[in-house]
Amino acid sequence: MDPFQMVVIIVLISVGAGVLKNYFKMKENQQADAASDKDVQRMKADIERLKERVHVLEKIVTDNDRQLADEIRKLA
Repeated sequence: MDPFQMVVIIVLISVGAGVLKNYFKMKENQQADAASDKDVQRMKADIERLKERVHVLEKIVTDNDRQLADEIRKLA
């Protein structure tokens, strides 16, 4: 076996090892991404629920009856 063939074989082994390493890392990241997708969906649901609550609170604060009650309390 001449030196050129040895160099080619070493390079192929190195490249193959790098490809396998990246493949396994990608598989591991896919599993982590699936878990984080669940977290993102849960957070989106929480945000929507909080937006609804803020909307209700804004209605309560801007309600005319509420303003009238506040004015009466200030006079008392």
